[in-house]
Amino acid sequence: MSGSKMRMLGHAANVVLVIAAAFLVAACQGETPTGPDVANADSTAGDTTRVDSLRARHVVLKRQLAQLAPTENYIVVDTARNRLYVMRENKTLLDALVSTGSGTILHAPDRPAQWVFDTPRGEFTVQSKLQNPVWVKPDWAFFEEGLELPKDPTERLEPGMLGDYALGFGKGYFIHGTLYTRLLGKNVTHGCIRLNDEDLRTTYKLARIGTPIMIF
Repeated sequence: MSGSKMRMLGHAANVVLVIAAAFLVAACQGETPTGPDVANADSTAGDTTRVDSLRARHVVLKRQLAQLAPTENYIVVDTARNRLYVMRENKTLLDALVSTGSGTILHAPDRPAQWVFDTPRGEFTVQSKLQNPVWVKPDWAFFEEGLELPKDPTERLEPGMLGDYALGFGKGYFIHGTLYTRLLGKNVTHGCIRLNDEDLRTTYKLARIGTPIMIF
């Protein structure tokens, strides 16, 4: 691997790590203790110190993020909290609830193959923008339902399953819609990132081919 390629990969990893840390610290800032347990003076002092430390760390991370993050719109996906953010510099243009990969493993019944249903982590880009996408069911979708693989390729086509729009970011992974909005906020997908119709429409409009996607 060339030195320039390694530097690019290192930069990408730094961007994702800094963004992940910034979001996690920001989330922790909201955990200020309340209620009768805070009456203890020593506990209150300790909690205050912890919050102050988190705030200081957040300032440092925001400064690093400003140096590393793209100046155009970019997408951040937090798979632990199942949130998707469309950002521009330090402004949040969209904060949406999503579903991400379940992490389950499916074994093929007829050959030594398996599928791990994780959402990939790292830095990606929007590679395709589709309107009214049609899902082409892969082999695992039939195995999962206990069905035989179809001989007719048209039997793999399922219009409407992905919603009105889809944003592809490589290797068959998409940000797309869902019929199962009640499952948003849960890790239940086969690796893709699901949004409700309104948030999907907004994400589609704010993204372009080449828009960075950072997943942690």
